[in-house]
Amino acid sequence: MIEFFIPMKKIPTTTHQQKKWTARNGKPQSYEPENLKEARELFMALLLPHKPQEPLDGPLRLTTKWLFPKIKGTVDGQYKHTKPDTDNLVKLLKDCMERTGFYVNDSRVASEIAEKFWADTVGIYVKLEEL
Repeated sequence: MIEFFIPMKKIPTTTHQQKKWTARNGKPQSYEPENLKEARELFMALLLPHKPQEPLDGPLRLTTKWLFPKIKGTVDGQYKHTKPDTDNLVKLLKDCMERTGFYVNDSRVASEIAEKFWADTVGIYVKLEEL
């Protein structure tokens, strides 16, 4: 099992779905806008110290808890039920985890638990376990 917390000042809300498209020589090609590149680089740098010696293979469960800075009217630990969507948050993180060597392919994640909270301590809790 791999388990860690990444403290952050602000969680990037740029999502993997924000790729852009262009046409080159009449063929569509995707590209990443600058804010998506920056979010990817940040996640990969923060994930690197926690990666296993060898990428995991086989069925995995990924648990993430996204702790956003509290706003007026919220309390520490209260569920956040506003944007961004958890599936959009997790997509970029899973891709970065694959690229940094947590698992051989993100298709190995057979079970996902993703939760969002308002919190005093901002960051992302990650737990990856073999099933």
